[in-house]
Amino acid sequence: MRSLTIIMTLLCVFCLRGADPTETAYTFAECEGSAMPYPIPTETYELPDSLTAIFVNHVGRHGARFPSSPQNVSRLIKELASADSAGALTPAGKEMLALTRFVSEKSRNRWGALDSLGMAEQRGIASRMFRRYGLLFNDTRILAISSYSPRCVMSMYEFTHQLDRLNNHIEIFTSSGRQNSPLMRPFDIDEDFIEWMRSGSWKEAYNMQYETIMPTAPGRKLFKGEYARQMTSEAARDVTYHMFKLLQGLPAMGLPPQMEKYFTLPEANRAWSCTNLGHYLERTATTLSTLPAEIAAPLLADLLTTAENALEGKQDYKVILRFGHAETLMPLLSLMRLDGCYYLTNYFDTVALHWKDFHVVPMAANLQMVMAKSKSGHIYVRFDLNERPIPLLPGSDSIYTPWEDAREYLSRCIPLHMRP
Repeated sequence: MRSLTIIMTLLCVFCLRGADPTETAYTFAECEGSAMPYPIPTETYELPDSLTAIFVNHVGRHGARFPSSPQNVSRLIKELASADSAGALTPAGKEMLALTRFVSEKSRNRWGALDSLGMAEQRGIASRMFRRYGLLFNDTRILAISSYSPRCVMSMYEFTHQLDRLNNHIEIFTSSGRQNSPLMRPFDIDEDFIEWMRSGSWKEAYNMQYETIMPTAPGRKLFKGEYARQMTSEAARDVTYHMFKLLQGLPAMGLPPQMEKYFTLPEANRAWSCTNLGHYLERTATTLSTLPAEIAAPLLADLLTTAENALEGKQDYKVILRFGHAETLMPLLSLMRLDGCYYLTNYFDTVALHWKDFHVVPMAANLQMVMAKSKSGHIYVRFDLNERPIPLLPGSDSIYTPWEDAREYLSRCIPLHMRP
């Protein structure tokens, strides 16, 4: 009996040592990553009776959309069609080719466009904001700006149109175009960041993980015969990647999810961790560079300035709305060092455990900065990430921060040479 116990113990130790501590087990829906449709909050986070909302700053991503470009779809069609003409596709491969062609046809002339789901996401967020902070919308003025991207412009109009439907006494001033790029698309105009991206100094870390864990089996299952036998691991990984990207985006364009049909859950997690790492390395502060986060300094400074102006009565707007991209929010949230949005490590295989794009920037992701006054006249601020309160100060669980403390902390988040 004792010998059996020892054997079982050794087996357990062996299994534990053999387990990959960085392996994840997120759901298929979560593996849709930044293409995941907006997770509607199941709980309403009202202000306590002791606080009254006096100003709201909102930074949002556009809603669910069609694939942003035909590039990925076209590459997959080309690969599969070539194999099909050689009679080298399995039934799964033929189904994937038909699906890819269907996505291409459905997206024709609508690449990157906001779809009906994305419109509904923005209307839902607007409605919940109105219900939470209704007094702010009584005969008030609202400013809304967006990037020049049509999906962002349409997100802004869906959001503001819903507010107008709820109270048509609101005065809404909207602005879209390249004049808003310093706030909404700094990744387009910041020369230091553009040069850093061109240098590709982040690619070595990404490529290492991609070549190590991007699964080959999902790609290989699409092909048969000599075509499959001659396929290199690199080619199989690339097919897997393009297929995974296509499947990630199906629900966002209003189609049923099909990832489970082509990937096991461990395979989906491995593929997702690669796409997630790419977002992390390119769009947040890392041990390689803080520049990807620092491009959001003008936007953070604008949040602080507009909040101060509202408190001091220097502006007429009680709500300011901004509509940009995932690439707008990821740097901002990292610069603010919000929990779950900021992670520094030299071990990039651990990123998937601590920084998750489906948590940070699903479709229609948003950050709401809610200023509130107590009955004694003190000003507090609450930050909601995707409509869920999140602590601001490191080491604190409080979701309500005195404005003076929040202002000091956020001012220090802005690099010294970039402070206004």
